[in-house]
Parts: sequence; structure tokens; C-alpha cells
Amino acid sequence: MRMIFGFLTAAAGVYSILIFIRIIISWFGGSVYGKPVDILCAVTDPYLDWWKRTLNLRIGFLDFSVLAAIAFISVIQSVFFSLSRYEMITLGRILAVVLMSFWNVVSFILGFCFIVIVLRLIAYLTSRNIYSPFWQAVDSVSRPVLYRLNRIMFGNKIAGYLKGMLLSLLLLAVIIVGGKFVMPLLAYALSRLPV
Repeated sequence: MRMIFGFLTAAAGVYSILIFIRIIISWFGGSVYGKPVDILCAVTDPYLDWWKRTLNLRIGFLDFSVLAAIAFISVIQSVFFSLSRYEMITLGRILAVVLMSFWNVVSFILGFCFIVIVLRLIAYLTSRNIYSPFWQAVDSVSRPVLYRLNRIMFGNKIAGYLKGMLLSLLLLAVIIVGGKFVMPLLAYALSRLPV
């Protein structure tokens, strides 16, 4: 039984590497790579496309659904690893792995949003040329994030742009730092459940 779950652990690891390669290749679109890349696309695209259709994790021109796809494989790989190592896994351990994988994805997205808003704040304070392609890309990501965070903090009230950016950064920092302390404690508590 250990061998079977060890093999499944390795297979999940290989598949996640293939997905990473596929993601990197997608950054250089328009090129013709040949048969190996066609096979790679045939193996990985149905899985990635399912996540893109199922979840709407698009912020500006970025699609974070691939992070959910990778996190899911990571959870499955962790479960298989636990089964291969201990030959038994509790519901509490599965929940702890799922929680930490979910938090890793969420904290990455929040950290990315934090960096984008910091860049937008720098551009705002230094009166940068916001019409360059770089600043337009930053705006296309920061605008929906700032809008959602301002709706959470202020509801229907209109806040100043600078105030909204600063409070959004503060909110993201509190969530990120708080989560780094709280989530491992919750995962540890879940892993100790006797179920």
C-alpha cells in the first residue's frame, strides 16, 4: 500500500511540474514549439481550463485560477504522502493540509495585491507617467482590488483615493501578518483532531 501511495505522490509531483512548465510556456505565446509542447498542452490544458471555467479569479489581465489548480494538486500530493508515510490519515490532517494550501494561495494573492497597490501608491505620490504600458498594467490590476477593498471598508461611501490606497494597504498587511500566525495554529489544532 505504501508503494501505491508513494507512486501517486510522485505522479502528483510530476504533474505539478508539468503544469509549471505549461504556465511558463504560456507567457511566451505565439511561438510554435512542436510535438513535445503539443503533448504537454494536451495533458495539462484540460485540467487548467476546468479551473478557469469553474473559478472566476481574474484580476485585471491576470488569472489566478492556476494557483487554485496547483494548490489542489499540492493538497492531493500531501494526502498521498501522508498515506504513504503513515498508512493512515485522519480527517483532521486532511483538513489541516487543505487549510494551509488554501492559505498559501490566498496569501500569495494578497501579497501580490499589496505589491501592486504599493506600486500604484508610488506612482500617485511621484506623479509618474501613468500612460506608459507598465503603469497601465499596474492600474488594470490595482483598480479592481482597490474598488473591492474600499467597498469592504467604506460601503457605499466615497473615500479619497490616497486614503483608500493607504487603508487598503493597512488592511492587506493586517490580514497577511495575522494569517501567518493564525493559520498554522488552526492547522495544528485541526491535525490533532482524533477523527
